[in-house]
Amino acid sequence: MSQDMEPSRPADLEEAILELKCEKGAVVLAHFYQESDVQDLADVVGDSLALARAAQEIDCEMIVFCGVHFMAETAAILNPGIPVVVPDMEAGCSLADGCPPEEFKSFVADYPGAKVLTYINACAGVKAMSDLICTSSNAVKMVKQFEGEKLIFAPDRHLARWVAKETGRDDLIVWPGACVVHELFSAKGLAKLMIQHPDAEVLAHPECDQAVLDQADFIASTTGIISRAVASPDRPSIIATEDGVFHSILKQAPNKRLYQAPGMDESCACNRCPYMRLNTLEKLYDCLMNEGPCVTVPAELARQALMPIERMLTLS
Repeated sequence: MSQDMEPSRPADLEEAILELKCEKGAVVLAHFYQESDVQDLADVVGDSLALARAAQEIDCEMIVFCGVHFMAETAAILNPGIPVVVPDMEAGCSLADGCPPEEFKSFVADYPGAKVLTYINACAGVKAMSDLICTSSNAVKMVKQFEGEKLIFAPDRHLARWVAKETGRDDLIVWPGACVVHELFSAKGLAKLMIQHPDAEVLAHPECDQAVLDQADFIASTTGIISRAVASPDRPSIIATEDGVFHSILKQAPNKRLYQAPGMDESCACNRCPYMRLNTLEKLYDCLMNEGPCVTVPAELARQALMPIERMLTLS
C-alpha cells in the first residue's frame, strides 16, 4: 500500500487492539525484543522456548505472533489447527535467513553419520533435517544428549563455541552463522563502559562474540539475563543483548540501573533487532483486523520439523 493510502485506524490503538483480541478470540505472543507497547498488549511475553511452549498449549481462535518469521513457523508447526498471523511478513532473522535449506542439506551431506542439533533460530526446512532443536536456554543440555556422537550444530557459530566450552565438546561441526545484533557488540566499547561503571555486573547472551563473553560476569539466555538482573535490583547491570529486555527488567525492578553494551561504533544504535522492530502497534492492529498475513508450513514439512521440536520440549 502506498504511503498516501494508509489505512484508517482508530485514535486509541491500544483499546482497539484489546477489543479485537476479544472479538476474534486471539492470543498475542510477543518476544522480549519487541517494542514495549507491543509487549504490554501481549498475552504471553517470553523467549523462544517459552513462546514455543505457549504456542503448543494455548487454545484460541487465532495466534498473533509478534516476533520473527521462524517463531511464527514454529507456532504453526506446534499447533496446526490454529491460524498463525503476524504483523509483518518481512520480520525475518539473520540466523534463519543465513542458513538456506538447500545449502544446509549439502553441508549435512558432507558429514555422513553426524547427528544434527539445530538452534531454534532456523527455518522450518532446516528444522526438518534436524534430530533435535535447542534454544539458548537449553543448548548445553541438548548437546549432552549426543555424547560420543558426531554432531552438527547450526546455525549460530558463537552459541556453538560457547556450548562447546561448557560441554567440553571441541569437536562440534558448526554452520558459520551469526546474529546481526549480538555479533556487533564491541569488546573494546564494553571494556570502556566497565571502567565507567566498575560496580556493574556484565550480563551477556551466548550469541555474542567470544571477546565480549570473556568480559561477562554472567552468560545466559534472554530469560536468564532478565532473571539475573531482577534478582539484584540494587546492583547496576551492563546488558549485552537486544535492549527490548530493558522493559521486562524495569517492570519488575523499576529502580534498577541498566546500561546497554555498545556496538562496534561505540553507540547503542545497532543493538536493536531491525527485524523484531518491524512489528508495531499499527501493524498489530491491522493483522488482527484483517486476520493476516498468515504464516503456513506445508503439511509434510511441518510433520518432519515437529519431531525434533517436540523432542526438545519433552527434554527441557
